[in-house]
Amino acid sequence: MKKIFLIILSHLGLTSFAQTGVVKGKIIDKQSEKPISGAVITLIGNDENQTTSDEEGNFKLFGIPLGRQSISISLTGYESTSVSDLDITTGKENMLTISMMEQFNTLDEIVVTSGSNKARAINKMAIVSTKQFSPEEVTRFSGGRSDVARLVSNFAGVSTGDDSRNDIVVRGNSPSGMLWRIEGMPVPNPNHFATLGTTGGPVSALNPNLLANSDFMTSAFPAEYGNAIAGVFDLGFRKGNPDEYEYMISAGAYPGLEFMAEGRWVKKEVRSWQLQDMVLLGFWDWPEPLLSLITAILVLMWLLEKVN
Repeated sequence: MKKIFLIILSHLGLTSFAQTGVVKGKIIDKQSEKPISGAVITLIGNDENQTTSDEEGNFKLFGIPLGRQSISISLTGYESTSVSDLDITTGKENMLTISMMEQFNTLDEIVVTSGSNKARAINKMAIVSTKQFSPEEVTRFSGGRSDVARLVSNFAGVSTGDDSRNDIVVRGNSPSGMLWRIEGMPVPNPNHFATLGTTGGPVSALNPNLLANSDFMTSAFPAEYGNAIAGVFDLGFRKGNPDEYEYMISAGAYPGLEFMAEGRWVKKEVRSWQLQDMVLLGFWDWPEPLLSLITAILVLMWLLEKVN
Protein backbone atom coordinates (compact mmCIF):
# COMPACT_ATOMS: atom_id res chain seq x y z
CA MET A 1 0.00 0.00 0.00
CA LYS A 2 2.86 2.33 0.85
CA LYS A 3 4.51 1.70 -2.52
CA ILE A 4 1.30 2.47 -4.41
CA PHE A 5 0.95 5.76 -2.52
CA LEU A 6 4.53 6.79 -3.40
CA ILE A 7 3.96 6.01 -7.08
CA ILE A 8 0.84 8.19 -7.14
CA LEU A 9 2.69 11.08 -5.47
CA SER A 10 5.56 10.88 -8.00
CA HIS A 11 3.12 11.16 -10.94
CA LEU A 12 1.45 14.15 -9.34
CA GLY A 13 4.87 15.85 -9.05
CA LEU A 14 5.70 15.30 -12.71
CA THR A 15 2.32 16.71 -13.72
CA SER A 16 2.84 19.83 -11.62
CA PHE A 17 6.16 20.57 -13.41
CA ALA A 18 4.66 20.10 -16.91
CA GLN A 19 2.11 22.95 -17.00
CA THR A 20 3.47 24.60 -20.19
CA GLY A 21 3.61 23.60 -23.85
CA VAL A 22 5.69 24.30 -26.95
CA VAL A 23 4.76 25.73 -30.34
CA LYS A 24 7.16 25.25 -33.22
CA GLY A 25 6.96 25.66 -36.94
CA LYS A 26 8.23 27.42 -40.03
CA ILE A 27 7.68 30.90 -41.48
CA ILE A 28 7.54 31.13 -45.30
CA ASP A 29 6.78 33.74 -47.95
CA LYS A 30 3.26 33.29 -49.27
CA GLN A 31 4.17 33.86 -52.91
CA SER A 32 7.65 32.37 -53.26
CA GLU A 33 7.28 29.84 -50.40
CA LYS A 34 10.84 30.61 -49.38
CA PRO A 35 11.73 30.59 -45.67
CA ILE A 36 11.69 33.93 -43.87
CA SER A 37 14.33 34.62 -41.25
CA GLY A 38 14.10 37.23 -38.52
CA ALA A 39 10.34 37.06 -38.04
CA VAL A 40 9.27 37.79 -34.46
CA ILE A 41 6.85 35.28 -32.91
CA THR A 42 5.16 36.57 -29.76
CA LEU A 43 2.70 34.98 -27.34
CA ILE A 44 -0.35 37.24 -27.25
CA GLY A 45 -0.91 38.39 -23.69
CA ASN A 46 2.75 38.01 -22.72
CA ASP A 47 5.04 40.20 -24.82
CA GLU A 48 8.11 38.96 -22.97
CA ASN A 49 7.61 35.44 -24.30
CA GLN A 50 8.83 35.68 -27.88
CA THR A 51 11.34 34.22 -30.29
CA THR A 52 12.61 34.74 -33.84
CA SER A 53 12.83 32.47 -36.86
CA ASP A 54 16.25 31.26 -38.00
CA GLU A 55 17.77 31.27 -41.48
CA GLU A 56 15.61 28.29 -42.46
CA GLY A 57 12.48 29.98 -41.15
CA ASN A 58 12.15 27.55 -38.23
CA PHE A 59 11.18 28.66 -34.72
CA LYS A 60 10.35 27.25 -31.29
CA LEU A 61 8.33 29.09 -28.66
CA PHE A 62 8.60 27.60 -25.16
CA GLY A 63 6.80 28.28 -21.92
CA ILE A 64 3.28 28.58 -23.31
CA PRO A 65 0.57 28.06 -20.68
CA LEU A 66 -1.80 25.17 -21.27
CA GLY A 67 -5.14 25.88 -22.85
CA ARG A 68 -6.28 28.01 -25.75
CA GLN A 69 -3.53 30.45 -26.72
CA SER A 70 -2.75 32.77 -29.65
CA ILE A 71 0.52 33.94 -31.18
CA SER A 72 1.39 36.87 -33.45
CA ILE A 73 4.05 37.03 -36.17
CA SER A 74 5.56 40.30 -37.41
CA LEU A 75 8.44 41.38 -39.63
CA THR A 76 9.35 44.64 -41.33
CA GLY A 77 8.24 44.54 -44.95
CA TYR A 78 5.54 41.95 -44.31
CA GLU A 79 1.97 42.18 -43.11
CA SER A 80 1.61 41.10 -39.50
CA THR A 81 -0.40 37.94 -38.96
CA SER A 82 -1.59 35.81 -36.06
CA VAL A 83 -2.68 32.28 -35.25
CA SER A 84 -5.55 32.00 -32.79
CA ASP A 85 -7.03 29.28 -30.58
CA LEU A 86 -4.02 27.01 -30.44
CA ASP A 87 -4.76 24.04 -28.19
CA ILE A 88 -1.68 23.82 -25.96
CA THR A 89 -1.27 20.50 -24.18
CA THR A 90 1.57 18.77 -22.39
CA GLY A 91 1.53 15.65 -24.47
CA LYS A 92 1.95 17.14 -27.92
CA GLU A 93 3.89 19.98 -29.52
CA ASN A 94 2.02 22.18 -31.99
CA MET A 95 3.64 22.19 -35.44
CA LEU A 96 2.72 25.16 -37.66
CA THR A 97 3.52 26.43 -41.15
CA ILE A 98 2.77 30.13 -41.35
CA SER A 99 2.71 32.15 -44.58
CA MET A 100 3.38 35.89 -44.61
CA MET A 101 2.42 38.36 -47.33
CA GLU A 102 4.72 41.19 -48.39
CA GLN A 103 3.46 44.63 -47.40
CA PHE A 104 3.17 47.41 -49.98
CA ASN A 105 2.77 50.96 -48.72
CA THR A 106 1.34 53.80 -50.78
CA LEU A 107 3.52 56.83 -50.16
CA ASP A 108 2.50 60.45 -50.50
CA GLU A 109 3.49 62.22 -53.69
CA ILE A 110 6.78 64.11 -53.54
CA VAL A 111 7.56 66.84 -56.07
CA VAL A 112 11.24 67.72 -56.50
CA THR A 113 12.07 70.94 -58.31
CA SER A 114 15.46 72.42 -59.03
CA GLY A 115 16.36 76.07 -59.04
CA SER A 116 18.83 78.65 -57.91
CA ASN A 117 18.54 81.81 -55.89
CA LYS A 118 19.39 84.55 -58.37
CA ALA A 119 19.60 87.05 -55.52
CA ARG A 120 22.79 85.33 -54.33
CA ALA A 121 26.03 85.46 -56.26
CA ILE A 122 27.96 82.35 -57.20
CA ASN A 123 31.03 83.91 -55.59
CA LYS A 124 30.33 83.76 -51.85
CA MET A 125 32.58 86.75 -51.19
CA ALA A 126 30.39 89.02 -53.34
CA ILE A 127 27.78 90.35 -50.91
CA VAL A 128 26.24 93.41 -52.58
CA SER A 129 25.85 94.91 -56.08
CA THR A 130 26.08 91.47 -57.69
CA LYS A 131 23.62 89.91 -60.10
CA GLN A 132 23.61 86.23 -61.03
CA PHE A 133 22.28 85.54 -64.51
CA SER A 134 21.68 82.42 -66.57
CA PRO A 135 22.37 81.84 -70.29
CA GLU A 136 18.62 81.56 -70.91
CA GLU A 137 18.20 85.20 -69.93
CA VAL A 138 20.49 86.28 -72.77
CA THR A 139 18.02 85.06 -75.39
CA ARG A 140 14.99 86.31 -73.47
CA PHE A 141 15.83 90.04 -73.48
CA SER A 142 14.83 92.11 -76.48
CA GLY A 143 17.79 93.33 -78.52
CA GLY A 144 20.22 91.07 -76.69
CA ARG A 145 21.67 89.57 -79.89
CA SER A 146 22.81 86.54 -77.86
CA ASP A 147 25.36 88.79 -76.15
CA VAL A 148 25.87 88.75 -72.37
CA ALA A 149 27.21 92.31 -72.47
CA ARG A 150 24.04 93.61 -74.09
CA LEU A 151 22.02 91.62 -71.55
CA VAL A 152 23.42 93.49 -68.54
CA SER A 153 22.70 96.84 -70.21
CA ASN A 154 19.11 96.23 -69.06
CA PHE A 155 20.20 96.34 -65.40
CA ALA A 156 19.89 99.48 -63.31
CA GLY A 157 22.87 101.82 -63.66
CA VAL A 158 24.27 99.95 -66.68
CA SER A 159 24.18 101.08 -70.31
CA THR A 160 26.06 100.79 -73.60
CA GLY A 161 27.73 103.56 -75.59
CA ASP A 162 25.87 102.88 -78.85
CA ASP A 163 24.16 100.01 -80.61
CA SER A 164 27.12 99.18 -82.86
CA ARG A 165 29.30 97.96 -79.96
CA ASN A 166 28.75 96.20 -76.65
CA ASP A 167 30.93 98.45 -74.46
CA ILE A 168 29.53 98.45 -70.91
CA VAL A 169 29.15 101.71 -69.02
CA VAL A 170 28.52 101.16 -65.31
CA ARG A 171 27.36 104.26 -63.40
CA GLY A 172 29.23 106.56 -65.75
CA ASN A 173 32.59 104.78 -65.51
CA SER A 174 34.71 104.15 -68.58
CA PRO A 175 34.16 100.79 -70.34
CA SER A 176 37.94 100.28 -70.17
CA GLY A 177 37.59 99.66 -66.43
CA MET A 178 35.51 96.52 -67.01
CA LEU A 179 37.14 93.24 -65.93
CA TRP A 180 36.27 90.04 -67.79
CA ARG A 181 37.08 86.67 -66.21
CA ILE A 182 36.38 83.29 -67.78
CA GLU A 183 36.85 80.21 -65.60
CA GLY A 184 38.89 82.34 -63.19
CA MET A 185 41.28 83.66 -65.86
CA PRO A 186 41.30 87.38 -66.81
CA VAL A 187 40.48 88.04 -70.47
CA PRO A 188 41.31 91.46 -72.02
CA ASN A 189 38.45 91.52 -74.52
CA PRO A 190 36.10 88.60 -75.33
CA ASN A 191 34.83 90.09 -78.61
CA HIS A 192 35.52 89.79 -82.32
CA PHE A 193 36.93 92.81 -84.22
CA ALA A 194 37.76 94.55 -80.93
CA THR A 195 39.79 97.74 -80.77
CA LEU A 196 43.08 97.58 -78.89
CA GLY A 197 42.75 98.86 -75.33
CA THR A 198 38.97 98.46 -75.12
CA THR A 199 36.78 95.82 -73.50
CA GLY A 200 33.96 95.85 -76.05
CA GLY A 201 33.39 95.08 -79.70
CA PRO A 202 30.74 94.64 -82.40
CA VAL A 203 30.38 90.84 -82.13
CA SER A 204 30.73 88.86 -78.91
CA ALA A 205 33.00 85.82 -78.92
CA LEU A 206 31.01 84.30 -76.05
CA ASN A 207 28.17 82.07 -77.14
CA PRO A 208 25.48 81.77 -74.43
CA ASN A 209 24.95 78.10 -75.28
CA LEU A 210 28.41 77.38 -73.88
CA LEU A 211 28.03 79.35 -70.64
CA ALA A 212 26.83 78.38 -67.17
CA ASN A 213 25.27 80.65 -64.55
CA SER A 214 27.62 83.60 -64.01
CA ASP A 215 28.05 86.77 -61.94
CA PHE A 216 27.97 90.42 -62.94
CA MET A 217 29.21 92.94 -60.34
CA THR A 218 28.86 96.70 -60.41
CA SER A 219 30.69 97.70 -57.20
CA ALA A 220 32.14 96.47 -53.88
CA PHE A 221 34.24 93.85 -55.65
CA PRO A 222 35.96 91.12 -53.60
CA ALA A 223 39.74 91.35 -53.29
CA GLU A 224 40.36 88.77 -56.02
CA TYR A 225 39.09 91.27 -58.61
CA GLY A 226 41.80 93.82 -57.86
CA ASN A 227 42.07 95.16 -61.42
CA ALA A 228 38.39 96.02 -61.70
CA ILE A 229 37.32 99.68 -61.71
CA ALA A 230 33.92 99.86 -63.41
CA GLY A 231 32.51 96.34 -63.16
CA VAL A 232 33.24 92.62 -63.26
CA PHE A 233 32.01 89.83 -65.51
CA ASP A 234 32.87 86.47 -63.89
CA LEU A 235 31.84 83.83 -66.42
CA GLY A 236 32.00 80.04 -66.39
CA PHE A 237 31.50 77.37 -69.01
CA ARG A 238 28.93 74.66 -68.49
CA LYS A 239 29.71 70.95 -68.62
CA GLY A 240 28.96 69.09 -71.81
CA ASN A 241 26.95 65.89 -71.86
CA PRO A 242 29.44 63.14 -70.84
CA ASP A 243 27.04 60.28 -71.68
CA GLU A 244 25.39 61.03 -75.01
CA TYR A 245 26.20 62.99 -78.14
CA GLU A 246 23.86 65.94 -78.72
CA TYR A 247 23.35 68.16 -81.75
CA MET A 248 21.57 71.47 -82.26
CA ILE A 249 20.83 73.74 -85.21
CA SER A 250 19.05 77.08 -85.18
CA ALA A 251 18.45 79.97 -87.55
CA GLY A 252 17.54 83.60 -87.01
CA ALA A 253 18.21 87.19 -87.98
CA TYR A 254 21.09 87.15 -85.48
CA PRO A 255 23.38 85.24 -85.24
CA GLY A 256 22.15 83.66 -88.48
CA LEU A 257 22.74 79.92 -88.87
CA GLU A 258 24.07 78.15 -85.81
CA PHE A 259 25.26 74.57 -85.38
CA MET A 260 26.29 72.88 -82.16
CA ALA A 261 27.48 69.42 -81.11
CA GLU A 262 28.64 68.12 -77.75
CA GLY A 263 29.65 64.83 -76.16
CA ARG A 264 32.55 62.88 -74.68
CA TRP A 265 36.06 62.70 -76.11
CA VAL A 266 36.99 59.21 -74.93
CA LYS A 267 34.71 56.67 -73.24
CA LYS A 268 37.03 56.15 -70.28
CA GLU A 269 37.58 59.88 -69.65
CA VAL A 270 35.09 62.15 -67.92
CA ARG A 271 35.83 64.95 -70.36
CA SER A 272 33.26 66.69 -72.53
CA TRP A 273 33.55 68.82 -75.62
CA GLN A 274 31.31 71.32 -77.35
CA LEU A 275 31.69 72.56 -80.91
CA GLN A 276 29.90 75.76 -81.92
CA ASP A 277 29.70 76.98 -85.50
CA MET A 278 27.94 80.26 -86.29
CA VAL A 279 27.41 81.79 -89.72
CA LEU A 280 26.66 85.52 -89.94
CA LEU A 281 24.99 86.65 -93.17
CA GLY A 282 25.01 90.25 -94.38
CA PHE A 283 22.41 91.42 -96.92
CA TRP A 284 22.42 94.30 -99.37
CA ASP A 285 18.89 95.22 -100.47
CA TRP A 286 18.53 96.70 -103.93
CA PRO A 287 15.43 98.73 -104.77
CA GLU A 288 13.89 95.61 -106.24
CA PRO A 289 13.23 93.08 -103.41
CA LEU A 290 13.84 90.14 -105.72
CA LEU A 291 17.42 91.28 -106.39
CA SER A 292 18.57 91.04 -102.79
CA LEU A 293 22.11 89.67 -102.78
CA ILE A 294 24.28 88.18 -100.07
CA THR A 295 27.34 90.40 -99.89
CA ALA A 296 29.13 89.05 -96.82
CA ILE A 297 29.46 85.72 -95.07
CA LEU A 298 31.24 85.47 -91.72
CA VAL A 299 31.93 82.07 -90.17
CA LEU A 300 32.75 81.93 -86.47
CA MET A 301 33.69 78.69 -84.72
CA TRP A 302 34.26 77.74 -81.08
CA LEU A 303 35.72 74.51 -79.73
CA LEU A 304 35.45 74.07 -75.96
CA GLU A 305 36.93 71.20 -73.96
CA LYS A 306 36.06 70.88 -70.27
CA VAL A 307 37.12 68.25 -67.73
CA ASN A 308 34.06 67.41 -65.63
